[in-house]
Amino acid sequence: MAVDVVHLVQDTYLSSLEYQLVKGIAEQLLSHLNSPEILQEIERVNQPGASSSLVQNTFLREAHSIGFKDESKGLFADYINKGLRPDYYMKVEKSGIILEVERGKTTINNMDFLDFWKCHLCKSANYLFLLVPKTLVQNTKMNPRNEFATVVNHLSPFFEPDNYTNVRGLSIFGY
Repeated sequence: MAVDVVHLVQDTYLSSLEYQLVKGIAEQLLSHLNSPEILQEIERVNQPGASSSLVQNTFLREAHSIGFKDESKGLFADYINKGLRPDYYMKVEKSGIILEVERGKTTINNMDFLDFWKCHLCKSANYLFLLVPKTLVQNTKMNPRNEFATVVNHLSPFFEPDNYTNVRGLSIFGY
């Protein structure tokens, strides 16, 4: 099953060079994620009880080649909770992109909101790439949850003009 993406962006940045660069990076990542071998590997590791790090490992080499760095430290140095850090970070123009990969706790523990909040706080990033499962089955007793659609519903209101934050754009990838 192909990886899907939904791009959400503030109207004022939609035609900016900065956002066009960010969207190009998102499309490059999407193309890689949709290669047959990566799709097969994601399907293999995206199993009940599995860690998001297993999903991360399926595209780590490509993320590095695009320019993402692992868990960049210092991005939240101005805050008391200095333990905050993204899975990956990439500088773009005068801003940057935080890339987060979620699996089992995406909406169960509101990790989608935590990731958005981290990007909102980060002075070095105004863009968030969030990878979430399309459907989550965390264990054999759990009914499947439509995580991708839920995350899109949770976060899309932040891209309505009256609700803007400093997160200028969000690309939600459903794997």
